[in-house]
Amino acid sequence: MSALATAAQIDSARDARLRYRAGHVAPTAGVAPGLTQANMIVLPRDWAFDFLLYAQRNPKACPVLDVTDAGSVSTVLAPGADLRTDLPLYRIWRDGQLAEEVSDASAAWAEHSDLVAFLIGCSFTFETPLLKAGIEVRHITDGTNVPMYLTDQPCRPAGRLRGHLVVSMRPIAPERVADAAMISGRFPAVHGSPVHIGAPERLGIRDLAKPDFGDAVRIEPGEVPVFWACGVTPQAAVMASGVPFAITHSPGHMFVTDIPDAAYHV
Repeated sequence: MSALATAAQIDSARDARLRYRAGHVAPTAGVAPGLTQANMIVLPRDWAFDFLLYAQRNPKACPVLDVTDAGSVSTVLAPGADLRTDLPLYRIWRDGQLAEEVSDASAAWAEHSDLVAFLIGCSFTFETPLLKAGIEVRHITDGTNVPMYLTDQPCRPAGRLRGHLVVSMRPIAPERVADAAMISGRFPAVHGSPVHIGAPERLGIRDLAKPDFGDAVRIEPGEVPVFWACGVTPQAAVMASGVPFAITHSPGHMFVTDIPDAAYHV
């Protein structure tokens, strides 16, 4: 990570995290432009190795940016941040079922003394380069959450974990699809290039107007739906595997880091 964030960028990330700590809830697409955002899954240490292996076997969907020590609530991706409070919205999972969504995960976090947090690359990271290249990102334009879909594509299982790939979708003008693929492909640590272009039925997606997570977005005539691997994939594994306890980000509500996007550009 040779690239360095500017003082102004770091201030914008810290300001965002402080707003979330104070209770502000909103999707993070477009927040702190130029700085990397991350998905999060938090598991008891007994499940941490299984998930680390799951991520290693499914790197497109689960590119790991940091793993905390058991019991730690901090990350090198944002010194001084608190992973229990500094995301806008969390999901608490019990026995593979969504138990609640909260803006402060401190109480749930306190139930286990050995929790391990995984910070996973997020496709929001390459949205700023897309915008700079003149490629519209519809959910940012319309102020909504990104649409995400559970596919019929199985991930490679690991230990007790199994599940299917989740993808995010952005409608792209046909003449810019190749550019979008090339630009995002330069960020392999945050999902990289698309996993599928067009023909959503080939992923088992029946209706683009009914995403499994996030919000539906406008698709203008002629636009092509482009699909990227998504960091909500671990939540699909939690559900499919009946994981006894987990904390995750709520889809679209990411952890805003102090790391510039350029650090993950190749």
